Formats: sequence, structure tokens, C-alpha cells
Amino acid sequence: MSDSLDPSGSSSGVKIPILFGAVVALVGASLYQFYEVRQIRADLDSTREALLDQISKVHETSTVSSKTNRQSVESLKEQMDEARRQASILAGQAKVDATKHADELAAKLEKAQQEQAAKVAETFTAVTGEVSKVRDDANSTKTRVGEVSTDLANVKTDAATTRAELEKTISDLKSTRGDLGVQSGLIATNGKELAALRALGERNYTEFRLTKEKSPRKVGEVQMRLKSADMKKNRYTIELIADDKLVEKKDKTINEPVQFMLSRATLPFEIVVNEVKKDMISGYISAPKVQQARN
Repeated sequence: MSDSLDPSGSSSGVKIPILFGAVVALVGASLYQFYEVRQIRADLDSTREALLDQISKVHETSTVSSKTNRQSVESLKEQMDEARRQASILAGQAKVDATKHADELAAKLEKAQQEQAAKVAETFTAVTGEVSKVRDDANSTKTRVGEVSTDLANVKTDAATTRAELEKTISDLKSTRGDLGVQSGLIATNGKELAALRALGERNYTEFRLTKEKSPRKVGEVQMRLKSADMKKNRYTIELIADDKLVEKKDKTINEPVQFMLSRATLPFEIVVNEVKKDMISGYISAPKVQQARN
């Protein structure tokens, strides 16, 4: 604490012993003077009155000096008390300042801790959110994978079922001899069987729906015209134009392979009518996959 005192307080502390020394010196001087007077009285009894007068003067001077010294001492005491009081005040102020500074540091520390805690909480919340999102995405992906796996299994099952049905449908199809005397391929009697033939991929198929008209209509690679249709007997008659030749296919029945040849193929084309209605027939034309000119 002494390091924080005002320089004036330090100066007063130095003056105190000097003043005390002066007082002691004055007291010593007075004693010496009294001693000297006694000696003079002993030696000069004859001049007592003169000496008494002198002693009186000396005594008076000494009294004044003592009074002055006492006043000086009291003044020094007052200065010392004031210095102590100032020192106490300064010590108290230093304590207050130190306490205030400590409180400020404590407040700053608390604020820093709160900010750090807030940042940690914010980071934790963000990380928790990201982890939750990743977990949700993982669960969603897992669910989608499960769904895809299920769909794939269903597709495999459906494919196996379709293949089994296709094989059964194909096994039920029949082959017969056409009107040109050539053994035909498999004959489809409905849309399901025609789809099975397409799946085999051995020939090309073109479906048609032909009504009774005056002019022929192009179907695939030929032109056809319906001349008559007997719904009760399931019979029909058509005119066929192929390779610029007109051919009549008369009184044909449903699901019968009506065959004709084209110059660019060695295998016959086939017309198969699956349904006969009044003035209308529907079916398909079957063409060989490989076509080349005949020798």
C-alpha cells in the first residue's frame, strides 16, 4: 500500500523524525543552558542579581522556545495524523478500485462464459440437426431401397408369371396348313395370343380392321378390299392386291391362314381373320422376318 501513497505523504513521513530530532536538540540545549547557569551561579555569587536578571531573560527565551517547539511538535503531529488519514483514505480508495476492477473482470468472465456456452449450445443444436437430418435421409433411403427391392421382387414375380403365361399361351397355339398348302406358323385367335407371338419375335405382325368399301385399303405391304362378310357362318371374301396382282380369297373362315407370296420373300405371308361382323372383319397379317428375292 505504501507504494500507492501520494508523494506529499512520503515527504511528511520524512519530516517527522527531523522535527523530533530538532525538538530533542532544543531540549538538550536548554538543559545545557541550565547547567551552565548553575555553574555561573556557583562561580559568580557576587554577581547574583545580574545573573538572575540574565537567567530570567534566558528562562524567558527558553520558555518561548519551548512553546514554539511544542507548537511545532503539535503541528507535526497534526500533519502526521493527516498523513495517516490520507493514507487510510488512499488505501480505502485503492481497495475500492481493486474491488471494482475485480467486479469488472468477474462480469467480463461471466459474459465470456455465457457467450461460449451459447456458441456451444448453438453448435450442438446445429450438429444435432445435421445428425437428425442425415439419420432421416438414411431412413428415407433405406425405405426407398426397401420399396425398390419390393418393386423389383414384384417385377421379377410379374415377369416370371408373364413368362409362364406366355409359355402356356404359346403351347396352346396351333399350326395348320394354309390355303396354299404350306404349313403355316402358329396361329393367334385373339389379342392375347397375338401378343405372345410378337414376344416370340419370329415374324412381324400388322393388325387391321377392314370394312366393306368400294376401293381397296393399304394394310402393311399389300392392299385389301372386303367384298362380303357372313357373320352367322364366320366367313368372308376379300380382294388382295400384291406385287400389282389382284387375287380373290373367297369364302374364307375365321382363324384360317390365308397365304400369299411376294417376290421379295421365299416364305409366304399370311392373313388371319379373328372376327367377322356385318360388313367388317378384323385380324392380322403375318410377314416373315427375313425377306429376299426368290430365284
